Amino acid sequence: MNLEGSVIGNRYEILEKIGNGGMATVYKALDKILNRYVAVKILREEFTTDEEFIKRFNAEAQSAARLTHPNIVSVFDVGQEYNVYYIVMELIQGKTLKQIIDEDGFLSWKWSINIAVQIASALEMAHKNNIIHRDIKPHNIMITEDGVAKVTDFGIAKAVSNSTITAFGTTLGSVHYFSPEHARGGYTDSKSDLYSLGVVMYEMVTGKVPFDADTPVSIALKHMQEEPVEPKKINQNVPFAVNQIIMKALKKDPNDRYQNASEMIKDLNMALKRPEGGFIDNTNYTDGLTRRIQTIDDSEIKTNNKNVEEEEEEQLSFFQAHKKVIISGIIALVFLIVFIATLFITLGVANSSTPEDVQIPDVVGKTQEEARIAVENAKLKFVVDKEVYSADVPEGCVVSQDPTYKNNYSIKEGNTITVIISKGIELVKMPKVAGEEYTKAETTLTDLGLKIKRIDEISQEIPEGYIIKQETATDTEIEVGTEVVIHVSKGNGKKKFNVPDVVGKNREDAKNELTELGMEVTIKEKEDTSKSDGEVLEQSIEADSPSEEGTKITLTVNKIAASVQGTINVKVKALANKYAPIETPSEENEEEAPTTPTDKNITLKIVVNSDTIYDRSISRDTDSINQTFEGKGNVVVKVYINGIKVNGKDYTMDLNKTTVLNVN
Repeated sequence: MNLEGSVIGNRYEILEKIGNGGMATVYKALDKILNRYVAVKILREEFTTDEEFIKRFNAEAQSAARLTHPNIVSVFDVGQEYNVYYIVMELIQGKTLKQIIDEDGFLSWKWSINIAVQIASALEMAHKNNIIHRDIKPHNIMITEDGVAKVTDFGIAKAVSNSTITAFGTTLGSVHYFSPEHARGGYTDSKSDLYSLGVVMYEMVTGKVPFDADTPVSIALKHMQEEPVEPKKINQNVPFAVNQIIMKALKKDPNDRYQNASEMIKDLNMALKRPEGGFIDNTNYTDGLTRRIQTIDDSEIKTNNKNVEEEEEEQLSFFQAHKKVIISGIIALVFLIVFIATLFITLGVANSSTPEDVQIPDVVGKTQEEARIAVENAKLKFVVDKEVYSADVPEGCVVSQDPTYKNNYSIKEGNTITVIISKGIELVKMPKVAGEEYTKAETTLTDLGLKIKRIDEISQEIPEGYIIKQETATDTEIEVGTEVVIHVSKGNGKKKFNVPDVVGKNREDAKNELTELGMEVTIKEKEDTSKSDGEVLEQSIEADSPSEEGTKITLTVNKIAASVQGTINVKVKALANKYAPIETPSEENEEEAPTTPTDKNITLKIVVNSDTIYDRSISRDTDSINQTFEGKGNVVVKVYINGIKVNGKDYTMDLNKTTVLNVN
């Protein structure tokens, strides 16, 4: 029954399920009147079919609602709507003590005492109001984020314990914490709660319960018959005083335990100050009753002793005188007794008749004890074959019998009825699978017997095939066979593909093919005269590599540049005067400096890249020379006058930008 989204009591809006228990399902709800969040416990349907139980439940829950204590979960409201019985309580932000023990293994002894004092304080308050919890266990103790212990389920625990309904297996997980008197079905009182608190303390400091076995019956027998291993032998860090307190609380006889919660609180607080012990009172409250005893003086003692000695001597003399007769009489008496016994046995066998036919009793659905009584009353033998989990038959009840019950079907007295007992609903803890790969989580959940509902979703953060979230919280106890909802990432939603090979294709075809796949294409040009113009030479992502839409890729495309005519304009006259000046003879040597025609010429050489495009002797009076050439891209130009490089440098021309170079 899923109540999420509904409103009960015309007041409480059910928001989400936050836990499951043996007797109830817990929901987080909003109190629409007081505008606050609360916890609503909805009783399981099997607890709503008996009027006696409902009557007790309402009475006890209302009694618990009157308890006001910082260590007791407050009960705000109790109600019924159609077949839904609910309790409204304060919402606790924290974990159960059982979860903390499971996570940490065991607790420090000081922290354990702190929690135990708080639980005992809650019990002290309840006991003073004549309310016995009867189901103290770590599962029913909440620890808030501030470290405050809160005891819950007062009303439910007592109502179930007192109920005459036995078919629902109300022990569900609690038998580890039962007192011996509770286990045997006897009278329980406040000292039974203190025994259970002793078990809780034992588990806190050791990480184990004092008694464990394969079946609830075996555990109950151990509570009644066996002594627990002392906590100090399991955890050597447990102080002597704490060890003594726990062992006193676990005494079989209620009279040997703490008589009230106040006594236990006093010793717990003292243990913090004196962990070495020496203050625990182990007095048995049934011993040492006052009796009136008659006074005996010394003369009476001497007279009595003398009389006894004389009587013993007389008896010894009589035996010595008649020894043979006495021994013979004893032997004859023994033979007579043996003869009479043999005679009666023989007559009994002779007079016994063939076993009678008896109707097979129908014990399916009955508790184990009820079934045993019914079988033995029919003069048949009762044997338990095994215990199995069952979603249909409550814990501790008979699942099946062999031979099976049939109307008017009889068997002989003394035959055996073999039964299979239910272990109740099999519960498992929901593991943490969020963040795991789905295939691994699927195996884990399937092995636990859980069903899976998979929901695929787009996620920008979680890789494809990994679990985004789980709707059932980690460590929540759920029934085997329950369907759990798992949200699985199907990636970021982008189309996946392998990158095609476009090397060798022309620029446009390659670009269109990649663009249609959703890739962002960038073009880079490079010249390779051995390839066709526009042909793709390289791609930045190798062919067949996995990719997705939106991925960027760069294509290197062949670009063969066209030849361009360039012009080099050399200012000859200006350069000749600079690099080949005519020397003027001095007045003394004027006649010695002949003027020759060669003085008026210079040699001009122009080199483009490594090709000489001009190399001549020309008149120095030539104003300028324009020399054209064919080239492309960047070219390097060198100009020489009479073998001297003009300006001592190389000129670089980018023919894509300029086609004229002036050299002066």
